[in-house]
Amino acid sequence: MANATNYSYFSVMTTLTAAPLAPLLDRLFTEADASTALLRQEMAQISAEERQRMMTSTTGYRAFYERAKDFPLAVSRETGRLLYMLARSSGARSIVEFGTSFGISTLHLAAALRDNGGGRLITSEFEPSKVARARANIAAGGLADLVEIREGDALETLAGALPETIDLVLLDGAKGLYPAILALLEGHLRPGALVVADNADWSPDYLAHVRSPARGYLSLPFGEDVELSVRS
Repeated sequence: MANATNYSYFSVMTTLTAAPLAPLLDRLFTEADASTALLRQEMAQISAEERQRMMTSTTGYRAFYERAKDFPLAVSRETGRLLYMLARSSGARSIVEFGTSFGISTLHLAAALRDNGGGRLITSEFEPSKVARARANIAAGGLADLVEIREGDALETLAGALPETIDLVLLDGAKGLYPAILALLEGHLRPGALVVADNADWSPDYLAHVRSPARGYLSLPFGEDVELSVRS
């Protein structure tokens, strides 16, 4: 008679999939989904031309973000998981994020740092009410020791005191500022560093930069609204 084979099954929980973070993210995403219709109603009051200017301008973006200060403007669930996977698989220890909002993307990246054994995530947000909400969410997720939130204009807060090397960058703030923010960070990107830009279609100058081989990147669109680039 053939020998029976016993298989041992086990599951490996990550910071992302375990409490307290998993239920917290589920609640935050549910709230973000519910706010989407309200944000669309808010933006419907603005002409298409004005929306375009607000989303792409290097100066007019504040009007949009002031109107949206009570909305999460969160990454999708899929993008959040992608961020965790990229940071985790690359062994990232040093991450910079442009655009904290309520901290949903920050939580995914900090979870990867925790599972990588530690590190530092510098993130930026100019809206004080969002900074307060993000701090509360990050603390509730048990990740506050890994995250430094810099409040104010990112062109100033990210202009100095950066890590010598950066492993991963997330751009998810004012789209018109993507090229300028990347320029601040570029000299710190290690070879192989990842740059993730959410809603990058709103920043054609940024796309032209990272998609040009002469600029030192390999880049491609990922999913519906993410540009994923690797520093050579």
